Amino acid sequence: MKQLAKLIFAVLFGVYAFAGCALAADPESDHWLPVRRFLGEWTGTATGNAGDGTVVRRYEFVMSGRFIHESNTSRYPPQEKRKTEEVHEHWGIFSYDKARKLIVLRQFHVEGFVNTYRRVDSEGGANSLVFESEVFENFSNSWKARETYEFLSNDEFVETFELAPPGKPFQLYSRNQLKRVQR
Repeated sequence: MKQLAKLIFAVLFGVYAFAGCALAADPESDHWLPVRRFLGEWTGTATGNAGDGTVVRRYEFVMSGRFIHESNTSRYPPQEKRKTEEVHEHWGIFSYDKARKLIVLRQFHVEGFVNTYRRVDSEGGANSLVFESEVFENFSNSWKARETYEFLSNDEFVETFELAPPGKPFQLYSRNQLKRVQR
């Protein structure tokens, strides 16, 4: 009788474990799926209004997996128009808004700006993520901003940052190309 009970327990445990793994692997149940691919350390190049430079970035889960934290440092060497090195830092926090069922990105910039973006549908399919601004702190809300991430592979992506002055179309401000250093 004890052996039968052990067998039933083992079978039931196996069924529950399999069901739990299947549910965890179900892409529909993982709201982090679109941004999970960022996790890890990245380096790359930056071009744009600040000139040409380098980028170091890290993405990691924080606060028991409720958020993804991004830390970024971009360095632009001295140029003709700017005699000293420019260092740009920002932190980003990806969160999941359950009420709207979408990913929100908040970026905190060393200059004091805080940008809040929402993920929007893109024509790039699974290899593209687009975030458009909802609100700014310490900057005019008549402007719009857009962050677009195009994945060239699992270990490389291009990020473009665009700004739109009031009543004008988006204009490229910067472009970063990053490659994964470590998962």
